[in-house]
Amino acid sequence: MITMKVPYNYIVVEGSIGAGKTTLATMLARDFNAQLVLERFADNPFLEKFYKDPEHYALPVEMTFLMDRHQQLKSLITTRDLFTDFIIGDYFIDKCLLFSKNNLAADEFALFRTVFDAVSGPLPKPDLILYLYTTPDRLLRQIARRGRDFERDITAGYLSDIQEKYLTYFRENQQTPILLVDTENVDFVEKESDYQRFKDIITHQHEPGIHRILF
Repeated sequence: MITMKVPYNYIVVEGSIGAGKTTLATMLARDFNAQLVLERFADNPFLEKFYKDPEHYALPVEMTFLMDRHQQLKSLITTRDLFTDFIIGDYFIDKCLLFSKNNLAADEFALFRTVFDAVSGPLPKPDLILYLYTTPDRLLRQIARRGRDFERDITAGYLSDIQEKYLTYFRENQQTPILLVDTENVDFVEKESDYQRFKDIITHQHEPGIHRILF
């Protein structure tokens, strides 16, 4: 039984595609009695089309993600599970900006940003971000291992671009504690000591800004 206290109300595990954020968030929610909020990527009807034809489907895929994430996070305000100790999720709303800036043409991004600013204001914001950083090559191996057909065409270059968008965002927005964890040689699923390290770090109070966590 977990006896350590988590000093946060809302934790987000973030990372590029294939980083393991959903797996880690699910494990931590289970062991700390947290309310789990997972991205519903499978509900986006444009996602598979986007990977096949990004130029034509970037805007609808990003708008669909924005509205679904908005609806899901907005519901936390009114349907908070009072029998759990805190909330943990595998995305935060500003993820919409990072991916859309990478995927959209300039005029489309300007439109998207207008809609984002209109709907994102009242949504809950995380008070701790745990970012899983690893190389594009390892991300590709992990993507291949989970075997989603629509992800077969993802390239190392695309993953590198997405990861750089995250890091730029974190450098420019340091009002929240951001734990940057290099997971290149970490296996929190199979190696208990690695997983224990993650459990330890979320039970400590961290100052706002980027903190590089070494294993």
